[in-house]
Amino acid sequence: MIIGVPKEIKKDEYRVALLPVGADLLTRDGHTVLMEKGAGLGSGFEDGRYSSVGARMVESADEIYERAGMIVKVKEPQPPEIARLRAGQILFCYFHFAASRELTVACLQAGITAVAYETLQDLQGRLPLLTPMSEIAGRMSIQEGAKYLERPMMGQGILLGGVPGVAPANVLVLGGGVVGTNAARMAAGLAANVTIMDINLDRLRYLDEVMPANVTTIYSDPHTIEDYAIRADLVVGAVLIPGGRAPVLIPRLLLKKMKPGSVIVDVSIDQGGCTEMSRPTTHSDPVYLVDGVVHYGVTNIPGAVSRTSTLALCNATLPYARQLASMGVQAFTALNAGRAAALNMANHKLTNPAVAQAFPDLPTSK
Repeated sequence: MIIGVPKEIKKDEYRVALLPVGADLLTRDGHTVLMEKGAGLGSGFEDGRYSSVGARMVESADEIYERAGMIVKVKEPQPPEIARLRAGQILFCYFHFAASRELTVACLQAGITAVAYETLQDLQGRLPLLTPMSEIAGRMSIQEGAKYLERPMMGQGILLGGVPGVAPANVLVLGGGVVGTNAARMAAGLAANVTIMDINLDRLRYLDEVMPANVTTIYSDPHTIEDYAIRADLVVGAVLIPGGRAPVLIPRLLLKKMKPGSVIVDVSIDQGGCTEMSRPTTHSDPVYLVDGVVHYGVTNIPGAVSRTSTLALCNATLPYARQLASMGVQAFTALNAGRAAALNMANHKLTNPAVAQAFPDLPTSK
């Protein structure tokens, strides 16, 4: 197999999809690894570290897409990359199709075989390739939220943890999964007053046992969300339906009742966002105001800490990339239901049920 790793071209994306050790091991497996020159520089990995272990450095992405049977990326293909894709070419990366009809249609038309990091499951039903980035995004959501609560950043001018004699900020975390757990733990560590909501009572019981005393667990329903959102200084959107469109938990009418200068960090934006007014933003232009509420909708939050993120991501993806390259898609997805769930589209048809549900009018493989 010829495996290609292009340089990421999504705005403000600095991660790379393969570490030098990954290039080494894939080469030892008998594959040819093509790395676009400079692909690893944003994460601190120079070209020489790849070439020294057998990767072939190429000048342009055109050669990568022309020669490789399998492309390994971080983020979803951008329009110039989609134009280079070939029918049947395997693309292994984050897609988040449910958030973008345009992307989904374009990839279907290209005829690629899309194997998605975010829907691959292990034998316990967990999402091992989404988890490390969710951990980072959850922790960073509090860093970013704390920053945008500052007055020069359009926030209320509140210190997240308060000081003696002054109350800390109220932080509401919507979703008790990996993102929400990491967000709540970080906010609690900064001495904020934290509420974490979920609809899974078993998960809430677990969180109640492991979280510090300044974290309260609350069952999530429209009434409680409204009650706590109105009093929140910072809201973190951390809900996830694997492969599917995120539910809208904060409608526009509720937004109008929230505190002016409060902040929403919508980590669910990759899957469409969990507030009615959420829209994708970038690290260069991360926030906007709606009804006086600061919205942060960066779609690649972990890309800002590219060194940490690349190491964490590649630690998780490499074993699956090696397996996929050696076995091929058919054998890989036949191993178990978790591998099969990673296949989002093939032969111009959607194959993942959650993605297909988001676009019922698009062709599916029954």
